[in-house]
Amino acid sequence: MDRRTFLTAAGTGAAALSLGAVAAPPAGAAPLGRAPDHQLLLRWFRDTYRSIEAMTTGLGLAVDNIDMSAPGGPLPSRQTSPTNIGCGLWSTVAAAGLGVISDATMRRRLDLTVRSVERLERHHGFWLNWYDAHDGSVLTEWPGTGDPVRPFLSSVDNAWLITGLRIAADAAPALRPRIARLLAEADWSYYYTPYDPADPVAGPGQLRGGFWTDTEEPTGHHYGALNTEPRMASYLGIADGSLPPDHYWHLLRTMVPGNGQEQEPRGSYVAMDGIRVWQGHYTHRGRKIVPTWGGSMFEALMVPLFVPEPEWSPQSWGRTHRRYVRGQIEHGTQEAEYGYWGFSPANIPEGGYQEYGVDALGMQIDGYASNTDRTYTTDGAPLPPASAFTNGVVTPHASFLALPYAPAEAVANLRALDRDFGAYHEGYGFRDSVNVSTGRVSDYQLALDQGMIAAALAQALRPGLLQRPFRTGGFRSRVRPLLAKERFSI
Repeated sequence: MDRRTFLTAAGTGAAALSLGAVAAPPAGAAPLGRAPDHQLLLRWFRDTYRSIEAMTTGLGLAVDNIDMSAPGGPLPSRQTSPTNIGCGLWSTVAAAGLGVISDATMRRRLDLTVRSVERLERHHGFWLNWYDAHDGSVLTEWPGTGDPVRPFLSSVDNAWLITGLRIAADAAPALRPRIARLLAEADWSYYYTPYDPADPVAGPGQLRGGFWTDTEEPTGHHYGALNTEPRMASYLGIADGSLPPDHYWHLLRTMVPGNGQEQEPRGSYVAMDGIRVWQGHYTHRGRKIVPTWGGSMFEALMVPLFVPEPEWSPQSWGRTHRRYVRGQIEHGTQEAEYGYWGFSPANIPEGGYQEYGVDALGMQIDGYASNTDRTYTTDGAPLPPASAFTNGVVTPHASFLALPYAPAEAVANLRALDRDFGAYHEGYGFRDSVNVSTGRVSDYQLALDQGMIAAALAQALRPGLLQRPFRTGGFRSRVRPLLAKERFSI
C-alpha cells in the first residue's frame, strides 16, 4: 500500500540564515537565468505564497487544503498534518528570502507557528498525523464525515515538519533554542528496526511507516524503497546520529531479481561500507534509472529541494533525477500523447484524491497511472495506444519539481496549462491538477503541493536559499559521504 493511500486509511480508521550567502547551483543542473523567466517565476511565487497565507489559521498552522470554488473566496479545511505545517514554515522563509515579505514579518509568523507546534500533543517526541488547525486539538473524527481518526505517528510526515523547523531555526536565530528542544526529543530510532542478518525480513534495517499511539501498534510495512520521499526521514536520522549510517545501504535501489516488481532489474551486488548491496536498475526508453515506488514525480524530486543530492552525487543521484524527468516528459508527450506532462499525487479534478505517476518508472506492479482511469503498462509488452489513456491528469507541482533538470520545458508546460485550461489563478497560483482530456481543472489547492511549488521556485530564483541547514553539521559529516560513495548501476 502506497504512502498516501495508507495515510488516508490510517486517518479515517479504515485500515541564522544568511540570505546573501546562498550556495551555488547543484553540479549538473541547468540554472535559470534572470531573463526572460525571472519575473514570471517571481510572480508565480508571490501568488503561490498568497495561497499559503490563505491556508494559514490564526494559530499559524497551514491547513491541508483550500477550496477555491467556495463563495466569498478560498475556504480552508479544518485539518492539518505535520507535513502541512512544515510546508508553511519553509514557504515563509522563502518568502522573506525572495523579498515577498519583510524579515520582521517572517520572524513574527515563524514565532507564531513554533508556539503552536510547541503546544500540539506529541508522543515519543513526534507529532500526530491530524490536528484541528483552528484550535490545535487532536482530530478524533474526520471533518465532514465523522469517520473515526486513530492517533497515528507517521515517520515521513514528521520528517517534513522537522525539515520546516530546521529551516525556521536557521532563518530566525531567536527561535533556535526552542526548536532545538523540540528536535532533541524527536529520536528517529523509535521508527527504526535494526538490521538482522539472520532474518533480514523481520530486521531489514529500515524505518517503519509509523505507529498508532492508542495501541502502540506499528504499521505492517517498512519504507524499503530508497528513491521515495521517506528518505528525508532517513537523512535526518543519519544526520543527527539517531540512525546508523548503514541504514542508507539497507534501502532498496530495486528489489532483487525474482521478486514481483514492475520490471526484472539488471545490476549486481556490490560491497558498500561492508554491506552487501544490490545495485539494481530499470531501463526505461533506453535509459537506466533507479525507480521510485509508484512512479510519481514527488517521490523522486521533493527531497533534493532541500538535500543537494545532484551536487553531492552527480553521477548517481544527479543522473537518475535527470533521466526520471525525461521519462515523465516523454510519457506525457509521446506515449500517452496528452500534449502535457508531470504526474504526481494530487486532487482528482472531479473530486477526491489519487496517486498519479508513470507506471513504468515505479517498482510497484500496476503502480501510479497517469490517468484517473488507471491505464497501466507492462514491461516487455506493447504500449497501450494513446487512445487508451483516457482522463489523463497533469499536476503543476510536478513541473516545478522538474525545474532544475529541464527548466525551459517545465516553464513551457506550465504556460501551456495556464493558456489552454486556465489552470492558473491570478492571485493564488496554480490549481492542483488538470484533466487534460476533458479540460476540467481542480477546485482545490493542497498545502503539500503548494509547498513544493514554493520550495522549487525558491531554489530556481535563489539557489541554496532553503538548503543551508542540510549542508552543514551532520548532513555534511554523515550524509554527504554516503552520497559521495553512491554508485548506482546506471
